[in-house]
Amino acid sequence: MKLLRFGSAGLEKPGVQLENGTRIDVSGFGMDWDEDFFFDSSNLDKLKAWVEDNSDSAPVIGADERLGPAVKRPGKLICIGLNFSDHAKESGMEPPKEPIIFFKATSAICGPNDPMVIPRGSEKSDWEVELAVVIGKKASYVTKENALDHVAGYMLHNDYSERAYQLERGGQWVKGKSCDTFAPIGPFVATKDEVADINNCGMWLKVNGETKQNGNTSNLIFDVPHLVSYLSEFMSLHPGDIISTGTPAGVGLGFDPPQYLKAGDVVELGIDGLGESRQDIVDME
Repeated sequence: MKLLRFGSAGLEKPGVQLENGTRIDVSGFGMDWDEDFFFDSSNLDKLKAWVEDNSDSAPVIGADERLGPAVKRPGKLICIGLNFSDHAKESGMEPPKEPIIFFKATSAICGPNDPMVIPRGSEKSDWEVELAVVIGKKASYVTKENALDHVAGYMLHNDYSERAYQLERGGQWVKGKSCDTFAPIGPFVATKDEVADINNCGMWLKVNGETKQNGNTSNLIFDVPHLVSYLSEFMSLHPGDIISTGTPAGVGLGFDPPQYLKAGDVVELGIDGLGESRQDIVDME
């Protein structure tokens, strides 16, 4: 299934995108896409049955409706750095021997098509198209062989970064990753059955219509099972938690000279099977 959320910020309702592309309001099902929903894997089966019985009568979501974050209030947003060898190279760093882990504040999460607000005084705001993994079952010390049993689905994520905050202000990367609107997620969570091969999905990003990133999940240094298993050694992963798996080459920092975002720019991105999103870049008022 393709799980989405729609409506005004903070007042989103749950929805589903049907196979024909129609989006319907499933508020009548009685649950939102949060930890409680993902905690019980049978909820997906119950939702499928509800949709089969009610899809013809459920309200249709208008094309002009705002889409909200596809997961409601995830407990953690964990990111993996330098997980494509080409991105490590353009960053002037060696490919990591173990996953590089950092956190992104969940307050950065916004809808997939909400504007990205450049932080006050920022001159080095950058883009990163990424595959995000949504946890469906608590994971603690899971093996790679069993890791996908703990995954509910996948999402598109733009891991916006303020490079001066990240690299020039000391401390951990989290400062450059956590500004408000720096984590647009969605348009939907695609459950595992919706994606034929998560290890072979094209991913791309454009700025003002010009392609900047053009990669494939087949080039991840550490794939999804490895990441879920690895992270579960250091922390429990809870239903609804999100893992963002890294970005391919083509970020603004990697150009010579670097290219950064400014008000008026338009960023568009997508991953095969996970939809597309668009953010208008605006200055903070």
